[in-house]
Amino acid sequence: MSKILFLTTAHQYNDDRIFHHQAKELSKRGEQVKICSLCSDYKGIIDGIEIESYPILQQSSELKIKTFQEVCRSFQPDCIICSEPLAVIASESFKKDKGSIIYDITEWYPSMRMLRPYSFFMKFFHAVKFFMIQLYAGYLSDYFIFGESTKKFPLAYFFPFKKNIILPYFPDDAYIFKNIKKLDPDKITLCYTGQISKEKGIENFFEAIGRLRRNKPELEISILIIGSSRTEKDEKYFNNLLNKYRWENIRIEKPASFETFTRAYAEADICFDLREMTYENHHCLPIKIFYYAASGKPVIYTDLKATRLHVDVSEFGFLVDPEDSGSIADIIVGYVDDPELYEKHASGGRKAFEEKYNWNIIRDSFVDFIKQAVR
Repeated sequence: MSKILFLTTAHQYNDDRIFHHQAKELSKRGEQVKICSLCSDYKGIIDGIEIESYPILQQSSELKIKTFQEVCRSFQPDCIICSEPLAVIASESFKKDKGSIIYDITEWYPSMRMLRPYSFFMKFFHAVKFFMIQLYAGYLSDYFIFGESTKKFPLAYFFPFKKNIILPYFPDDAYIFKNIKKLDPDKITLCYTGQISKEKGIENFFEAIGRLRRNKPELEISILIIGSSRTEKDEKYFNNLLNKYRWENIRIEKPASFETFTRAYAEADICFDLREMTYENHHCLPIKIFYYAASGKPVIYTDLKATRLHVDVSEFGFLVDPEDSGSIADIIVGYVDDPELYEKHASGGRKAFEEKYNWNIIRDSFVDFIKQAVR
């Protein structure tokens, strides 16, 4: 039995990738697994996985590093899987004694939200600083896991001889509620989930619906929004949108837990992600696309580089210019006017999940990679 430790600053201890897929899989294979997160306060054992979590995300880097190091000394892992550069740096001293370090890169680093607090002139300085921290974390790591190939830069290019794998965000079918619907020609339910902000595309979503209402006024449109705003600025922005678009049949639900996520939007006919076409977004794959497909929901998504590269969306939806509300409205009308196309995409998403995009396909390669890393 090997001892595997997950360290993360920015992800919850019950994160879908870390806890529900990676940690659970290793635990099922007989490994002793522990997760340490710095997002919330919890200590206990869940499904055989030890959790030690502290609510210190906003505290100093020194305190966070010290906390991780104390956890490492106490647990004495054979392998540490880190989700952020700070976790890698905290693991350095322990690596010298025993364990190997795997850096699981799932976020674009540095992200724009990290640079947002700084003035225009200071953004460049901090971008360079964070980039150098990322390179240092890559230097300290023994192995890399990349969530998608578009995130291989810069680490895979600066350290080409370090072993790495691509581990996509494919879901386990245990977390999928399949609900393939037949489209009603007189009414439709359109769904947006996740963070509610301009950058994530909530305004593009509303503008597309506005165009649809003008183009097909006889169609009864219901809107399902599952999510929340992270900042006061985003909340104010969303409230202004609601005041601008005073439509009936808008339902806003709080974010669903991971285990209930696919049930939360089961009534939806089409699911959307119309985030802005920024440089960062082009390199980040919106992972909910796999859950929508698995549950039988056609999708309309922003035509991002990462999405084109990793998913054949034509089997269950469309990639679009998120600001082209007319084309998006036309696609929705196309589904309403052609029920066979809708049924093809609804069942096609589920078929694509079963054949190409599910956790069963990649679980063994993940476990084998971890076993290679254990010294």
